[in-house]
Amino acid sequence: MTDASPTSTPRRLGPVTLIVIMAALAVLLALGTWQVKRLYWKQDLLAKIETRMVAAPANLEEIVALESAGEDIEYRRVSLTGRFRHANEQFFFSTLNGRSGYYVYTPFETDAGRLIFINRGFVDVGSKDPAMRGQGQVAGTVAIVGLVRDRLDEKPSWVVPDNDLAKNIYFWKDLDAMAVNAGIDPQADRLLPFFIDADDSPNPGGQPIGGVTQVNLPNSHLQYAVTWYGLALALLGVTVALWWRGRGRGK
Repeated sequence: MTDASPTSTPRRLGPVTLIVIMAALAVLLALGTWQVKRLYWKQDLLAKIETRMVAAPANLEEIVALESAGEDIEYRRVSLTGRFRHANEQFFFSTLNGRSGYYVYTPFETDAGRLIFINRGFVDVGSKDPAMRGQGQVAGTVAIVGLVRDRLDEKPSWVVPDNDLAKNIYFWKDLDAMAVNAGIDPQADRLLPFFIDADDSPNPGGQPIGGVTQVNLPNSHLQYAVTWYGLALALLGVTVALWWRGRGRGK
């Protein structure tokens, strides 16, 4: 009795399969190339920030002129003189070296009559009450050097808690809310639309602790590019192997 089972036929890559493979390969290569472009963009951005953070400080009016012209002012060093309105401090919840506390945002009236919020630095939870750090509530005209920081127009993420204005605690930097809570009319009181992080010059009594600016710009684009290009190479290798096997069986 003869074996009637059909012989196996070689499996070749059909046109539909080839189209799907080529489309997937194009997508993977495009993603890898996009990440390379992002890598160069991020490197340029980090270099620009580093340069700005060590440059000689501009005066506040120069920064205002740049901002009015639509220029990027983030992380530029600035110097200004004026007086703090300590009675209107606002508190941004934060941590420093594993300790919970607050960044103290204090309205600052410049010699030119402008108002701007200065992030004077970090205080422990127990020092939120100004009476606990009376030496740091400097009076009279003072000089400030710091970094310009952009405002936020909306909460950055749904996981960020809402600001608690009743307790004067902020979880994201809502400039308008800070102004209203401090008794400032953002329109009528010449409030500038950005913040300044004070540098690490020591305050009397040691608090607030200045120089708390964080540059949180992760740069993982090279790893992402390698991943996408690696997947593209793997897909190409599998395709060639399947084609070669089909070619061999077809002989």
